[in-house]
Amino acid sequence: MQYTAEQAEHYISEHKSEVRQEYRLNYHLMAELGWMNDPNGFIQFGGAYHLFYQHYPYASVWGPMHWGHAVSRDLISWEYLPVSLAPDRPYDSGGCFSGSAVEKDGRLVLMYTGHVVTGPDKDNDYYQTQCLAVSEDGVNFIKPEANPVIGLSQIPEGVSRKDFRDPKVFTRDGMYYAVLGSNDGQGSGLVLLYRSADLQTWEFAGIPAKSDGTLGDNWECPDFFRLGGRDVLLMSPQRVPAQGEDFRNLHSTTYMIGSLDPEQGRFDYSGYHPADYGFDFYAPQTTEDAQGRRILIGWMDMWESAMPTQDGHHWAGAMTLPREVLLQEDRLVFRPVQEIEAYRTNPYELQAKALQGEWELETGGDSYELQVVFEAGAASAFGLKLRTHGSEETVLTYLAAEQTLVLNRDRSGNGPGGERRTQVSLDGGALTLRIFVDRSSVEVFIQDGHKVMTARIYPGAKSTGIKLFSEGECFVAGLRKWDLDVPGAEASGE
Repeated sequence: MQYTAEQAEHYISEHKSEVRQEYRLNYHLMAELGWMNDPNGFIQFGGAYHLFYQHYPYASVWGPMHWGHAVSRDLISWEYLPVSLAPDRPYDSGGCFSGSAVEKDGRLVLMYTGHVVTGPDKDNDYYQTQCLAVSEDGVNFIKPEANPVIGLSQIPEGVSRKDFRDPKVFTRDGMYYAVLGSNDGQGSGLVLLYRSADLQTWEFAGIPAKSDGTLGDNWECPDFFRLGGRDVLLMSPQRVPAQGEDFRNLHSTTYMIGSLDPEQGRFDYSGYHPADYGFDFYAPQTTEDAQGRRILIGWMDMWESAMPTQDGHHWAGAMTLPREVLLQEDRLVFRPVQEIEAYRTNPYELQAKALQGEWELETGGDSYELQVVFEAGAASAFGLKLRTHGSEETVLTYLAAEQTLVLNRDRSGNGPGGERRTQVSLDGGALTLRIFVDRSSVEVFIQDGHKVMTARIYPGAKSTGIKLFSEGECFVAGLRKWDLDVPGAEASGE
């Protein structure tokens, strides 16, 4: 099949009415139709936030990748723009894979991976190069004749000849740099660094980071940025063996904090940490906005995990709530962007309450923000049950003796079950949770964003209850809830 952006737009227009609304999210970005995965090209340009994404409009499964495109003034309410990239050139015939965006001379420049399938086994017979697409208006893109701008001959010795993808462009000291994900072909993921004066001609600058054998066999979607005077490498390693309660998903997202020497292509860091401790978070990308904030958005799903909307709903995949990234000592902290607060309605507040046993709130819903502070007291376990009705529930439990927070979705409705655990220390005996529920998702910001747990859930429409529980007596020092009412993304007339 020959793909073009125009054909994709026509198909979306003709078929988007077939999308079932049952699990469609209210305040998270999804594709209008079909499949969505990695966020791409996240940038503030022309007064708006632009977010592109890996997209296959023709089915709710992964296919030859296009770039979908949406814009927002506030990171919450999105407007769809036309499909930006389609696999319509020999160098990207197998897909326009992930990449990033940068503004140059008033134009919006995308750098992406061109994927080419070379044989009958599409999972193994392929190669990848790096390409550009340029726009004068931020909507319509042209692929220059010079593509690809980083070719196979520029892959250094001892690095995979196939897995060479996901360029993230950043600037440093008047030069452009790009980090790319790859591996050594021997089971260890790594990041490559390239530099350029003009985005057209690139030179290899080094391998700033590589797995020590414990961090996966291939690294994807690297991101590199400065924050609070430090350098941060954020990337998604594949097939990381579990390390205690961490890295329990098939693939993960981690970050390292250190110092980059761009001339030597070396990144000095010590240790790494998960960026999310839940089920469904991958391939995040960040941008710095006009307010000086570092904003992150990730794909709110996971490879090879069941997605109920693939079965007759005509869509799959969503983005996380945008998160501001802050540096506190040697760790990153993630908090929901403040713009979400403008969409709060129907406030509910619970006065301080001693809690023992189970107690159902007089409010509920399927699209809301919930803030709660527990004081552990003598309780051995306490927490919340979300999206409850009959046997359905999504459960957050704090185990006092283990100092562990557990997210369990075994009874969350359709979709995969399981639980994730992470160690959480109480702050003066208190546990503070800020929870965002949205029809088929839950995001839990723990202790003011020091950790986050993200999960897709697929409960029935009647499952709107919220319950508090405690084994032994704890104290609910405060609880506030707001419904969140956000207009759905709309197609642009441009």
